[in-house]
Amino acid sequence: MTDAPVYPQGTPCWMDLWTPNRQVSMDFYAGVFGWTYRVGPAEQHSYTEALVDGKTVAGLLTPPGADQNTPMVWTGYLSVDDVDAARAAITEHGGQDLTGVITVPGTGIRIVLGIDPTGGMFGAWQAPGHGGAELTNVPGTQVWNELMTPDPAAARRFYTAVFGVEISDPFPDFDYTTIKVDGRDVGGIGTSGEGAPAGWSVYFSVADTNAVADLVRSGGGSVLGEPADTPYGRMSACADPHGSTFSLMGPNLG
Repeated sequence: MTDAPVYPQGTPCWMDLWTPNRQVSMDFYAGVFGWTYRVGPAEQHSYTEALVDGKTVAGLLTPPGADQNTPMVWTGYLSVDDVDAARAAITEHGGQDLTGVITVPGTGIRIVLGIDPTGGMFGAWQAPGHGGAELTNVPGTQVWNELMTPDPAAARRFYTAVFGVEISDPFPDFDYTTIKVDGRDVGGIGTSGEGAPAGWSVYFSVADTNAVADLVRSGGGSVLGEPADTPYGRMSACADPHGSTFSLMGPNLG
């Protein structure tokens, strides 16, 4: 992606991290991905944009009023043409509207946070002048987003109805489908297993999965799944110092 990206409706376009200590998170991700930062004004809760090569790739914030019950997670946003219509569709199709429509002063960005019927939290993002991340699919930026849920069938119905996306045929060996926009894969929905909570997860592109997993450890995070080659790249599941999970995706070693 380059400047002024255009994300068709239903495409993951932005992500931000809810963190109890923004500086600790900034230091960790700077060490892991080389991010630099642009910190917003106090009246916008010092919302911080992460940058790669001077281009925005993600956000970090400590939510106002956060307490021990506030989930500290990576939250993904899907692009919409009309956030008011998306807000209405969320509740119409069995989801929860968490925030109402929020307008970010001076940006043209309008968002709503919701929870799908299976328990996965997500955002809808409308921003004619700020389509979302200015850079993706290169080291240090998002390369894939997926929802893992105990009820993938219900999730597929919900996201199709709310965002107008298409759903691929299931994978032959396990319950996983891709989300398609204009015929292109933009994300996935799979089963999290019985008893596991629903949640969206983000994969970051890296040049060397093993090396970045080592940076996660040395930076105070944890490696939940050791790097391993897959048909889609060498992957590793990780957590930052506050327990927020994310995954790495790089070239296979074989």
